[in-house]
Amino acid sequence: MPTVLRIDGYRFFFFSNEGNEPVHIHVESGDGYCKFWLNPTALAYSTGYNSSELNKISKLVEANKQKIESGWNEHFSEK
Repeated sequence: MPTVLRIDGYRFFFFSNEGNEPVHIHVESGDGYCKFWLNPTALAYSTGYNSSELNKISKLVEANKQKIESGWNEHFSEK
């Protein structure tokens, strides 16, 4: 489970067995968990977050899209 970022108490990560899926990121904090597709940025799944938190996370994903994609590409190019 490579962690790409930690921001404002959120951990942004992906699973090592997901290289066959489009680029995406999982986010967790406390009791919340969600998954965002990156191209285009869109919520795939969420549990435990309200709409305000999801809006904040979406903005963080968008602002860090390049770093997330770089981490994804680096990790899966090594496989």
